[in-house]
Amino acid sequence: MLRLKPSFFTGTLHHLSFILPSAPRFINPSYVRVSRIRAMSSHIVGYPRIGPKRELKFALESFWDGKTNAEELQKVAKDIRVSMWKQMASAGTKFIPSNTFSYYDQVLDTTAMLGAVPPRYGWVGGEIGFDVYFSMARGNAVVPAMEMTKWFDTNYHFIVPELSPDLKFTYASHKAVVEYKEAKELGIETVPVLVGPVSYLLLSKPAKGVDKSFSPLSLLGKIIPVYKEVLAELKAAGATWVQFDEPTLVLDLESHQLKAFIDVYEQLEETLSGISVILETYFADLPADAYKMVTSLKAVSAIGLDLVRGEKTLELIKNLGFPSDKYLFAGVVDGKNIWANDLEASLETLKTLESIVGKEKLMVSTSCSLMHTAVDLLNETKLDDEIKSWLAFAAQKILEVNALANALAGEKDGEFFSANSAAQESRKSSARVKDEAVQEAASALRGSDHRRATPVTARLEAQQRKLNLPMLPTTTIGSFPQTIDVRRLRREYKTNKITEEEYVEAIKEEIKKVVKIQEELDIDVLVHGEPERNDMVEYFGEQLKGFAFTVNGWVQSYGSRCVKPPIIYGDVSRPNPMTVFWSKAAQSITTRPMKGMLTGPVTILNWSFVRNDQPRFETCYQIALAIKNEVEDLEACGIQVIQIDEAALREGLPLRKSEQAFYLDWAVHSFRIANCGVKDTTQIHTHMCYSNFNDIIHSIIDMDADVITIENSRSNEKLLSVFREGVKYGAGIGPGVYDIHSPRIPTTEEIADRINQVLAVLERNVVWVNPDCGLKTRKYSEVKPALTNMVAAAKLLRTELASAK
Repeated sequence: MLRLKPSFFTGTLHHLSFILPSAPRFINPSYVRVSRIRAMSSHIVGYPRIGPKRELKFALESFWDGKTNAEELQKVAKDIRVSMWKQMASAGTKFIPSNTFSYYDQVLDTTAMLGAVPPRYGWVGGEIGFDVYFSMARGNAVVPAMEMTKWFDTNYHFIVPELSPDLKFTYASHKAVVEYKEAKELGIETVPVLVGPVSYLLLSKPAKGVDKSFSPLSLLGKIIPVYKEVLAELKAAGATWVQFDEPTLVLDLESHQLKAFIDVYEQLEETLSGISVILETYFADLPADAYKMVTSLKAVSAIGLDLVRGEKTLELIKNLGFPSDKYLFAGVVDGKNIWANDLEASLETLKTLESIVGKEKLMVSTSCSLMHTAVDLLNETKLDDEIKSWLAFAAQKILEVNALANALAGEKDGEFFSANSAAQESRKSSARVKDEAVQEAASALRGSDHRRATPVTARLEAQQRKLNLPMLPTTTIGSFPQTIDVRRLRREYKTNKITEEEYVEAIKEEIKKVVKIQEELDIDVLVHGEPERNDMVEYFGEQLKGFAFTVNGWVQSYGSRCVKPPIIYGDVSRPNPMTVFWSKAAQSITTRPMKGMLTGPVTILNWSFVRNDQPRFETCYQIALAIKNEVEDLEACGIQVIQIDEAALREGLPLRKSEQAFYLDWAVHSFRIANCGVKDTTQIHTHMCYSNFNDIIHSIIDMDADVITIENSRSNEKLLSVFREGVKYGAGIGPGVYDIHSPRIPTTEEIADRINQVLAVLERNVVWVNPDCGLKTRKYSEVKPALTNMVAAAKLLRTELASAK
């Protein structure tokens, strides 16, 4: 349990109180009967923890702002946990997870459990409280946050553990046990879920200053005693099952890494006596060597395998068999997308598995945690009935799992399955899904690589003659703070409380304010601040054909940050210009270059719920053509700098190396399609954030952008190491000089130091100065001083560099 220091917290949270219904949610009458049957072979890997309408987000932000206290935050959190447990229990789920709720991140929860707190946070022992926990996640006025990066190939971000050889581990957060007991008091038996010890270490990094030869995996012997304490306490509390999430098993691991799994579970075997263990994997199929190792582990009672993203999993089981002494938790219901399961096809897969592993040993499960999908389809009022019939959010996926488990047990609900089959057929035959002209245009793209004719060095010279920028030019990434007034303005326009004319004038005033701020700060290349945009993907999707949108289809990205991914259900095209009006208006009020701001095709794809009835690259090419039209319209109206964000390019990289080259080929091609038609003097920027880019640096170079701005500060300049190792990058580059996901304001000296680190490995004439990411989530009281210091640092170094000539 996270114990708190009450003196830190004041205020009330009454306006955030809510009661979540404990009854299951139904999307058609046939679900009622399914929900009343106890599915003895059903399992859910994990469930969304944000609440049906982002209750956790609002509670966290109210708490961080000092408007509410810790007890009120905990009350909201408990209501969410109780609701989801009751929902799964009412639906008949046998294996219900606990400890999948988190105030910020499950890996950070594990760091707290192990007492692996970096020294800079001043923790002196005892149960870790919110002050230390949130400082690690967000930083504070004195020290920066821990690094944040993408969770495998999802848009979820986790807090990267920082470990050192002399770190002392201690059992410092009893959250897993507290939440298990909490569910048990409700009469609900749960399966406590822990991030597995090997995956935790493989996802960690050496702390700053630690010798590069240090491997976090060498700390296994030190963290096992803490895991043993946790397991002993869970067993004493009555737990009979526990789930270890070991998703790193789907990666291309080396032999010594695979051996670590054997060593760990052998060491835990005695402690696990009396507890059945589910070893859960997801996001891909297991390599054959990992599969053989996992199926041989004596301490493991059940193995969870992904049969959705793991396209080779079924063949793997057929070819290598499955041990008779273990349960198979078959992940046949997609936890990463929102399409309704093809129940008949899944049932056939399950019957095939049943013939191999046996009826009593087969459990029906989700492919991964449902935290990567939206919460409940019944919260949606905007989707039309046809599209709604094609979908299943987390609440509906619970019912799908139980329906399949019941059917496998001989209790097939004919009405439920018939309704599902009708929806599958409706989607295949719907006229709104296919557009022959779009498909033909996308197919024609494969014959060319769509590369700009002039080399980037020559383009940069032409652009500099036109733009006349100083050394170390300053810019921001795109968005400025989305204030309460800005959000209210958009909301009033959508609900027809103000006219279009009133809305346009108000947005223009906000743009004028943002432009004035940047001119006063003396920023070189400006942005309009994006006040008209709700989200960098949703905004574009709303104007593209082939997209649908939800009201409450929120998914957690990190902490309190939630996104509402659009649904790509059909062929994509651009009926009208999307950003030209606002970019043209913004450029008209300044003589400085104004960036046209676009989201790139790969990011729109990867941050949407994508149709699963055609290859992803075909959909991406369609989006690329739509963005290409927008780029050329922006250029035609006088915009000289156009940024095409590809923040999610790395995110879509397949987890297995053998599949990565194909993805990178079509992803990079899609970006080039979007901008290949512009003049040499039009400067194309792109932006990437919060991923490990070093292993794809050559693909980033192949994108052929004129300037790339990229996250760098929170990861302790990890990006710069690739240039120290000799990679040559001739285009403009702006490694982020401060972390915008922390409220902390960096000093001028600190930013100057970061710029100098960049200049140590890159030529001064290609370096840009910018924050890590957009400023949407920050307050003006944080943004203005941070940008003031950033510009001051750039000017300081310009003077020093000029005098050193």
